[in-house]
Amino acid sequence: MKNRSRRAGAALHAALLATLGAASPTASAATSEAGAAAGTAEASAITFYDYEIVNVFPHDADAFTQGLLVADGDFYESTGLRGRSSIRRVDIETGAVRRSQALPDRYFGEGLALAGDRFVALTYTSGLGFVLSRDDFRKLGQFAYDGEGWGLTFDGNHLVMSDGSADLEFRDPETFEVVRSVTVTFRGKPLRYLNELEYVDGRILANVYGADEIVRINPKTGVVDGVILLSGIIAPEERGEEPGGAPPVLNGIAYDPEADRLFVTGKLWPKVFEIRLKERAN
Repeated sequence: MKNRSRRAGAALHAALLATLGAASPTASAATSEAGAAAGTAEASAITFYDYEIVNVFPHDADAFTQGLLVADGDFYESTGLRGRSSIRRVDIETGAVRRSQALPDRYFGEGLALAGDRFVALTYTSGLGFVLSRDDFRKLGQFAYDGEGWGLTFDGNHLVMSDGSADLEFRDPETFEVVRSVTVTFRGKPLRYLNELEYVDGRILANVYGADEIVRINPKTGVVDGVILLSGIIAPEERGEEPGGAPPVLNGIAYDPEADRLFVTGKLWPKVFEIRLKERAN
């Protein structure tokens, strides 16, 4: 399994609390502490969102969710762990797997994106991505990349890829060459452990490994300008247990632009949540 530090999630959560505190008129000390010019400017521009659960749908509790998206009225999901990695089409309402294609056992599946009529799927440490047909997941090709593969989304022009660092790479969907990259910052500091990605209305939503928050990123600047606070969305006992004994983390963001529906889930979670965002007043 992945050996990723949950301290990153704890650090983000602590930073979020500090930012929320700085927004309070009684938190003059926190405001003073956040006085660095870049950090203060970014903090003042961050919008925080609470959530309302609209629907709860069943999810395969054995699915180590890596990528999630909505297309053709269904979920498409990539799952991880060696020997258990797959690409699958899933009925949103029932959680039933309509079609599944296993990856060879040596690969640890990662992020998934739909670019036109082709799916693109990453692997964790193999340095390989796969191009698959939209209708039957038939392998059409593959490409190599340096470093690790984590999250993937398509912004209409480029594949946007995370690798566990604070950087996002924008890749040509035909050649898979890196066109540009941007460093993601939260309150003026690089934000590492960016995981699952979803492109929504000109912004990139990203899970941060180990955190119960989703960050919204300006793809031009890399600045985090929004945070979705999802603490408590699932009961601790429903999270199950990852190999190695750690609780499965929030991971999986899907947006249906036609119906304006937003979904979130986690690795090995038994549920997918459709949520509605509520802007938090300062």
